Amino acid sequence: MVIGIMQGRLVPPSDGRIQCFPREGWQGEFPLAAAAGLAAIEWIYDLHGADINPIAADDGLAQIRSLSTGSRVLVRSLCADYFMDEPLLRTNERQIEERKQTLVWLLGRCAMLGVSRIVLPFVDSSRIESDGDLGDVVEVLQDVLPVLEETGVELHLETSLPPNRFADMLARVPHPMVKVNYDSGNSSSLGYHPIDEFAAYGARVGSVHIKDRVRGGTTVPLGSGDADFRALFKCLEDTAYQGDFVLQVARGAAGDEVAWARKNREFVLALQAGNA
Repeated sequence: MVIGIMQGRLVPPSDGRIQCFPREGWQGEFPLAAAAGLAAIEWIYDLHGADINPIAADDGLAQIRSLSTGSRVLVRSLCADYFMDEPLLRTNERQIEERKQTLVWLLGRCAMLGVSRIVLPFVDSSRIESDGDLGDVVEVLQDVLPVLEETGVELHLETSLPPNRFADMLARVPHPMVKVNYDSGNSSSLGYHPIDEFAAYGARVGSVHIKDRVRGGTTVPLGSGDADFRALFKCLEDTAYQGDFVLQVARGAAGDEVAWARKNREFVLALQAGNA
């Protein structure tokens, strides 16, 4: 069982942002993750930090590898928040093609680093709103399937679609390297229930983001919102889930990030053991 954490959650917020690539101090998160008992960091590639993100340069990749080896904290996944600001929908054909090529480039960089999956978000500003949006996304996914096979990097889709609508979309891209990133907080905020979601597409769930949200509201500490974690972990057990868990929880007190991460890790371990 691999429990990791979203990049930036072990250092104070950057520029007041809840989540972004930490332009300063990203190197220090590796030993902090190890101190919290975490096995992995989910890297972030976003527009905010794109100009200095080390994943874009070969010497940066070497530095990430060195820090990972020294701390024994893996980088197994990347959250492509870049496509929140530059979505693969609701724009003209030229821009969609340019953004698709950025995704192809990012798949290649991930392969060089040994990252096995990219989480591709279609939520909030990049949410799928119409049949046209869905068609654009399906077309992009179909276009990059050869790149997934060539690089060995999977795409895990995070959407705000209702369960059956999401299942219909997945049926149009039935490739084993296109999977679901299940986000417990987003689902609880939208009023979706794990039993309904897993009945619709549970076999395609490849990774899990752990957070809690109030229905229709914001992120809150684990166990204080509307996420049904017991039902979720029962569904994961029933589908023989073998993937990772990435903490994307509400922030705690500034300066107490390691203790807060350790506490949230223990929350997940208790759920896995059936003791929560």
